[in-house]
Amino acid sequence: MRQAVLNLEESKIREVANAGMGRADVLPFWFGESDEVTPAAIRDAGIASLQAGETFYSHNLGLPELRQAVSAYASRLHGDVALDRLAITSGGVNALIVAMQALIDAGDEVVAVTPVWPNLTAQPVILGARLTCVALQPDAEGAWRLDLPALLAAITPRTKLLVVNSPNNPTGWTLSKDEQTAILTRCRKTGTWILSDEVYERLYFRGDTASGAAPSFLDVARPDDRLVVVQSFSKAFLMTGWRLGYLVMPPDMTPQVGKLLEFNTSCAPVFVQRAALMALQQTESITPRIVAHLKTCRDTLVPLLQAVPGVKTSAAPGGMYAFLRVAGHDDSLQLAKRLVAEAGLGLAPGIAFAPEAEGWLRWCFASKDVARLGQGVERLRTWLAA
Repeated sequence: MRQAVLNLEESKIREVANAGMGRADVLPFWFGESDEVTPAAIRDAGIASLQAGETFYSHNLGLPELRQAVSAYASRLHGDVALDRLAITSGGVNALIVAMQALIDAGDEVVAVTPVWPNLTAQPVILGARLTCVALQPDAEGAWRLDLPALLAAITPRTKLLVVNSPNNPTGWTLSKDEQTAILTRCRKTGTWILSDEVYERLYFRGDTASGAAPSFLDVARPDDRLVVVQSFSKAFLMTGWRLGYLVMPPDMTPQVGKLLEFNTSCAPVFVQRAALMALQQTESITPRIVAHLKTCRDTLVPLLQAVPGVKTSAAPGGMYAFLRVAGHDDSLQLAKRLVAEAGLGLAPGIAFAPEAEGWLRWCFASKDVARLGQGVERLRTWLAA
């Protein structure tokens, strides 16, 4: 096998979760998904599609009616996003790897902003790229910040691709419009592509944008810019297990991505696309409720954590995570495993996301029952005091 594959590390999040799965006494906050099921209207649309016998292949780029609906949805958020810039994919992960397959040759230089969900840094390495990371840094209160001059300096004419995730998993850090404009200006000068993972854009709590969504590179870029945006139905519609996403890209790139999709998955399942079409039709009754509930979860959890002696964390502007540090515990994997075994509390270790996140823990606060968050904090408090 290829050495790049053999060198891949297994997920440290899974390593912790595997230690606690099946235990009824563990409160699990380790995975990046809500414990609330997909809304009934979306599930019913998928069921109706199956019952209608829609079990055959569809277009590589997705059902035309779904692409049209995505175009209208994205255009409401970010201005004109034309149909010829869109491809439906089998999840955000599929969108990421297809975009990288389209853009990266072995030996190319890729710059990534970290800490970040490990797929975004592993995928370039799998494809043989040379990876350079620019690290976010936490301030005294536990909020993570970008050193913009350092990132701009790291992007040179040798940089084929910049990978950035905002709102960020795991820190919740979110790019501002001014930062996006500066990054785009630099990448235009160097000829660098931007791959922007924006799957958490609707999970944004500041309320300082006209759309309500987080700032997007689509707000500042031209259609022909070297920009590819990855999106997913997972977060804003509670559809993690359905595995459906989409790409926004320059029009000339779309037919080429269609070819790549043929060699990856051929197409997304029709019944899943029908469910997504219903999600977009129902977005105004589904997504705002989800975002409001997640804000309640965040605003419940973070103050409780901040009141625990030795815990440092900050309320992030986007995403579904609290990123916290516990004083005196620098090995996040060991700490996460001990919390599972000794406190019945399941969190994700920061080392899973980057070396600079060592000593930190990610807590997914997307809980249908807000009271569970308080129960989790009490378990942490009791364990630390023992």
